[in-house]
Amino acid sequence: MFQELAHDDLVAKINEYTALSRERALTEEETKERAACREEYLKRIRQSMRGSLSGVYYKGKK
Repeated sequence: MFQELAHDDLVAKINEYTALSRERALTEEETKERAACREEYLKRIRQSMRGSLSGVYYKGKK
């Protein structure tokens, strides 16, 4: 659902739901959508970290 959103747009959407939740209670649909946005965000962060860490090697003590 949110795979096609750019990273910055995804973060903006999450922030929008957070601000809205501070003003009023989110509807059930909004809560589900916010959870889906967060899950997509975490998925992307995990992929990025895996990519970054795949190039790291332990050389041991000198």
